[in-house]
Formats: sequence, C-alpha cells, structure tokens
Amino acid sequence: MKPKIKISESDAVYAIGIVSQLLQMPEWTLRALEKEGLVAPKRKFKKIRFYSMKDIKRLEYIHYLMDEKGVNISGVKVILEMEE
Repeated sequence: MKPKIKISESDAVYAIGIVSQLLQMPEWTLRALEKEGLVAPKRKFKKIRFYSMKDIKRLEYIHYLMDEKGVNISGVKVILEMEE
C-alpha cells in the first residue's frame, strides 16, 4: 500500500534545525534573515519556526547570492524586491 501523504510546496513542515542542516546554515543566520524580512517561516505553538519547501528554495537563493556572489543583505533585499 502506497502512503497517501502529500506535502505541498507551501506546507510549513520543516523545523529550523532541519533547515539549518539541509542548507548548511547556522540557525542564528536563519533567525537573522527572518528578522531582516527576507523569509517568513510559519510559527507553531507561538514560537517554533517551521519552513516550507518554498521558504527553503528562497533561502537557497539568498545563500547563493550572499556566499557565491558576495551580495550583502541590503543588496539581497533589492534583488528579491525587483524579482517579485
């Protein structure tokens, strides 16, 4: 019997620790990016952050811009605003 679980790209199911491991980014960096408004994980139980696959893809792109291209947070904000 096949599992019938379907997770959409916008379902917030990944805890910050998992996202940190997947992206090889420290949790404090993820929190700082949230504070800067670059990503907005859902909150469950009032304080636990949960990310969707859409959030993770956005964080991958932010990570690429910052680490590979040397763009600072202000520049990342401008780029993301222009693309949206």
